[in-house]
Amino acid sequence: MPADPSGLPSLARGSVVTVGTFDGVHLGHRHVLDRLAVRSRECGLPSVLVTFDPHPLEIVRPDAAPPLLTLPHERLELLATTPVDYVFVLRFTSAVARLTAEQFVDEVLLRRLSMRELLIGHDHGFGRGRAGDVTTLQELGASRDFVVDVVQAVAGPGGRAVSSSAIRNAIAAGDLATASGGLGRRYSVSARVVSGARRGRLLGYPTINITPPPRKLLPGHGVYAIRAETPKGAFGGMLNHGPRPTFDDPHITLEAHLFNADVDLYGSSVRLEFVSRLRDVRRFDSADALAAQLAVDERHARDALGALTQTL
Repeated sequence: MPADPSGLPSLARGSVVTVGTFDGVHLGHRHVLDRLAVRSRECGLPSVLVTFDPHPLEIVRPDAAPPLLTLPHERLELLATTPVDYVFVLRFTSAVARLTAEQFVDEVLLRRLSMRELLIGHDHGFGRGRAGDVTTLQELGASRDFVVDVVQAVAGPGGRAVSSSAIRNAIAAGDLATASGGLGRRYSVSARVVSGARRGRLLGYPTINITPPPRKLLPGHGVYAIRAETPKGAFGGMLNHGPRPTFDDPHITLEAHLFNADVDLYGSSVRLEFVSRLRDVRRFDSADALAAQLAVDERHARDALGALTQTL
């Protein structure tokens, strides 16, 4: 479709829309997006996802803003795997925060997107003070001639509703299995490889280093079995998240040794998937003692990755 000066496609015929932060792009989100795609096909209209950057709470209540399950580039990568036609990332500012639900519907969804149908979660709210709940939106739909379709929550492991908050709680508690169950995939972080102190190579375990992104939620400090997606292929490995007390280095890094990976990844973007937690970060009496522990960690990591392969 031809684009207007704002970068939006021409949607004069109308569109089917959903709105939300979609942090995590978890199974509940994917249920909404699958439903959106079905309605899009049935109506013969393009589907549009409206989302925000930064997270609205970073503007409205910075003290309550959660760490992110997916950074903006990670979220877009995941959304690219869904059947949605267009993703409209709205810069969330104090001016946007002041819009009432009615103003948001009129100025964004109707005027800019020619919305004909709106899909929302059962507990969704937008507009100033999140006043745009299901009832309000249904009333606006009746007066402005658009349909409101309410999508119920999706149950995850143990029958609990899947939500970004529940997944954050699981990751913060180190419960990677519950987090993966809600996400429908292993939890991961994507970032660019930077130079490190090169100590790993001296220990016989060369590593790649990435700086923990400041807005990203990460599991607690520890050593993990991981999978790495890189421009040079996919590798298993093990990762240290935290300081390096054996070398009196307090800096927090993500430092990963990739198995059977004699490749140069400096400056490359990689995705590291957390498979299982192996142990806490701790100080060793010497570099030789640390190297001996790394050999144990490697065995445990390979066992965890082998068990993962058997379940695929």
